[in-house]
Amino acid sequence: MQETTQSGFALLKSLCEVSSPSGSEHLMKAFLLQYLQDNKANWKCQPVVIDNQDTQDGMIWIFGDKPTTAVFAHQDTIGFTSRYDNRLVPIGSPNAEVGYALKSVTETPVFAKLVAMEEDYLSLDLNYPVAPGTEWVFAPNFSETSDTITSPYLDNRMGLYVALKLAETLENGALVFSCYEEHKGGNVASIARVLYEKHDIHQALIADITWHTEGVFMGEGPAISLRDSYIPRKKFLNKVLQLADASGITYQKEVESSGGSDGSELQRSAYPFDWCFIGAPIKDAHTPFETLAKQDLENLVTLYQYLLERL
Repeated sequence: MQETTQSGFALLKSLCEVSSPSGSEHLMKAFLLQYLQDNKANWKCQPVVIDNQDTQDGMIWIFGDKPTTAVFAHQDTIGFTSRYDNRLVPIGSPNAEVGYALKSVTETPVFAKLVAMEEDYLSLDLNYPVAPGTEWVFAPNFSETSDTITSPYLDNRMGLYVALKLAETLENGALVFSCYEEHKGGNVASIARVLYEKHDIHQALIADITWHTEGVFMGEGPAISLRDSYIPRKKFLNKVLQLADASGITYQKEVESSGGSDGSELQRSAYPFDWCFIGAPIKDAHTPFETLAKQDLENLVTLYQYLLERL
């Protein structure tokens, strides 16, 4: 188990090595619960863990007596499911190419490569049949330069990293570890009910990656999304922006017409949540070569710490 006291980004590397495609979030949940037990004695506040049928394979960590804001980070990743004849069906929307290395999500992992087959299916280069229903993910391949990190599944191990760094100093707030974000949404609505009805929490920040585009650039600071396919309430968004300005942390403003996040699921829920997406831009999203600027991640953690103390 990796601890928060380790130098550099060892924690992020450990998170990236845990396989949990949509539907198998229990594998990341087990890692997080063990991490909690190993590290909570060093945190400023001891959280109450909500882990029951309401959350399924997700969790809520409640910090303090007066939490006002929840930070959502999804545990799942894109991947593949074996069909028949070693053909693969995507989980979420992986950007897959022939030759990419995969690892099975099994007790004894199997490694294989993607090959093309007829009828637009991708397949495995194995000479024996794989059981239908076997899950596959991009094989771990974490690397660093002085300025960047490259790895499969920075989406959304980066968001989980932010949440675990927040846990070290958070005195009032909630951390939510959600499911199925990559595959059409999941348990956010049921978690929203628990937060709203039992803890009077009705505002949220979404810790997730965003994409390096023609208007938002890796290496130029965290991105605050003004909208994607969903539009957050302007009054709350303006409050977040005013605080971000006051923080002195360099950030970018993002405007997109497509895409979504756990914020989308909150907006579709029956509960009147305010939400705002704040993440770091990465290059080559949904490939084995997702790349993140270290300074963006460090600034993102600092920005979240600043906001959670004031929202």
